[in-house]
Amino acid sequence: MPHCIIEHSATIPNGELNQKVFAGAMASNLFAPDGSDIKVRSIAYEHYQTGSKREDFIHVTIRILSGRNEESKMKLSHSVLEQLKSLSLSEASLTVEIVDIDRGSYAKCLV
Repeated sequence: MPHCIIEHSATIPNGELNQKVFAGAMASNLFAPDGSDIKVRSIAYEHYQTGSKREDFIHVTIRILSGRNEESKMKLSHSVLEQLKSLSLSEASLTVEIVDIDRGSYAKCLV
């Protein structure tokens, strides 16, 4: 069920990036074994500022239904971060954030 939203500097190709985040979510073993419930999308930014010098960045927000314990959330964030670290990057900021989706207000429909 996770929605993995990747924001990154445009100099980082999103194809491999999407695959790495998907692999990290799979490696956490928190979701369907075939990965059918994992959704990954990315947004590349041309215009951004990172402190006083411009450097590449990747920030992944993973939205999951509320109810998971902190240990599971940490396992997920570290699993995705390990995959990101395997990319051939230098001088880049890598961050992963887990955000709970409120079960009571979440709506879904397949059409």
